[in-house]
Amino acid sequence: MKTYRPRAMGLLGVAGLLGACATLSGAPPKGSEDTPPDAERAAMMAMGHKVTGTIVWSSSRFGNHDLFTMKTDGSDVRQITHGDEVDWFPRFSPDGSKILFCRSKKGWVSERDANNSDKWDLYTIKPDGSEVTKVVENGSWGSFIGGDEIIFVRGSKILRSKLGSGKEVELLDSAGVPALDGADLQQPEISRDGKYLAITLRGSKRETGIWDLAKKSWTATGLGCQINWTPDQTAIYWVNPTGNGGSEVFRMPIKDGKPTKEFSDDDLRFMDLPGRRSHEYFPELSADGKWMVWGITQRGHDHDVADYEIYLWQVGTPAESAVRLTYHSGNDRWPDIFIPAAAAAAPNSTAPTLAASAPAPAPAPNAAAPKKKSKKAK
Repeated sequence: MKTYRPRAMGLLGVAGLLGACATLSGAPPKGSEDTPPDAERAAMMAMGHKVTGTIVWSSSRFGNHDLFTMKTDGSDVRQITHGDEVDWFPRFSPDGSKILFCRSKKGWVSERDANNSDKWDLYTIKPDGSEVTKVVENGSWGSFIGGDEIIFVRGSKILRSKLGSGKEVELLDSAGVPALDGADLQQPEISRDGKYLAITLRGSKRETGIWDLAKKSWTATGLGCQINWTPDQTAIYWVNPTGNGGSEVFRMPIKDGKPTKEFSDDDLRFMDLPGRRSHEYFPELSADGKWMVWGITQRGHDHDVADYEIYLWQVGTPAESAVRLTYHSGNDRWPDIFIPAAAAAAPNSTAPTLAASAPAPAPAPNAAAPKKKSKKAK
């Protein structure tokens, strides 16, 4: 049994093992609709009886990626964004009233350019497709911190902002941290108490890890990508380049921003779907941690081109009980799930609000400089 320990690798080892988390894609295929077999359709209906909620994801089925929603039984599929731009990485607000997503400024842009911030903006939209609003200029990898605060990436920086405020606060700049070596920062996720950032590194470094905001220190947690926190903050989970189909989902217990001990791969294995379709990415847990939605493909790898399908799994049940919800040969990626009952039972964030925790904010790009107040003569 292999003992888990983050370690350095030679270039050939990194290329072979971590190529699974790279994306070198061309334009996405529209694909075509498939019909689920009777047994799978029955499983979808049974899943809908177990849990009621909404899934949002990005799909190329009508051209460049748009956002779609469906129920947890795979029914009631609705397209909620339209146009030639690429819409992806949708994330529900805690109460499910809004979806934050990334949109290309013009036409097709590959996910390999996710950190080229001048190619992306962040928007919010209601789940019914109304009230599309630009909230960040030049940014990507956006997620909600609370009901009206978000975290996102611009260039080498991770920033947080209160929606509508026009103010931004820098949390981390990888260019100024030797341990990060100016790496690209992807999918930053802040812990519920606001003390730590879980981050995927790309570019000059390729690993996952945790940044301690107070101590300004980095703890590498492993290889792979797409790291996130469990809702109760007791663990992290991520996609590791091992497993049945060349990738699987690992889960690691965390205390005070660090792994609680050394682990074997068997200890860390959270989901590795059996069968031929088992190349797994984009895992996202429900607000109560009881359900996981993610994408799986049988052939290919590119995140925005390969034929990923969306699956839903009740955490703790056998892996083979996971249910496939989409049957379309286009690209389906980056799902998120909102379950009203799960949101009501979810632990509340204890992270300080922007006003309470932030240093003097940096102005947003192209923002006008504030006028200086004149001093009164005494």
